[in-house]
Amino acid sequence: MVDKKIDYQTQLEIEQFLYQVSEACDNQDWDLYLSFFTDESIFHIPQWKSEHEYTKDPTKEMSLMYYGNRGGLEDRVFRIRTGKSAASTPMPRTVHNINNVRYQQEGDLFKVNVNWSTNYYRFGQTGLFFGYAYYDLVKGDQGFKIAYKQVILLNDKIDSVLDFYHV
Repeated sequence: MVDKKIDYQTQLEIEQFLYQVSEACDNQDWDLYLSFFTDESIFHIPQWKSEHEYTKDPTKEMSLMYYGNRGGLEDRVFRIRTGKSAASTPMPRTVHNINNVRYQQEGDLFKVNVNWSTNYYRFGQTGLFFGYAYYDLVKGDQGFKIAYKQVILLNDKIDSVLDFYHV
């Protein structure tokens, strides 16, 4: 077992930040949600190659979703707001749950791992997505920002819409 000293204040700050991101998404407060990402942030949901191996390089392999910067998320939000996303009409109601938050600090970068699940309701039916996620967080004067988010979707047999607000 690795003996690591945990900075509980940093742990609490990271957890509270991730809860705020989830709450903004669940409340469909898109301006606040987007503000949690750096302009250069990468958002990636890889595709599974086999039962236990997923793709690593989104520029060379298939992904369920890949945005090379925050502009991809901004485009999705624009489509939702303008009604140009038929897949998001009506928007589902979501509840994001995050647990088992772990982090390592590497200089100014915080490498964070979490387990997550998202329950959603749309067209009178409920659904669930779950998995784990990796974040690179940077801390500035205004708190943490997401520089990188990779979501590993464990129930990847998708029988409904999958979008950023599900993960």
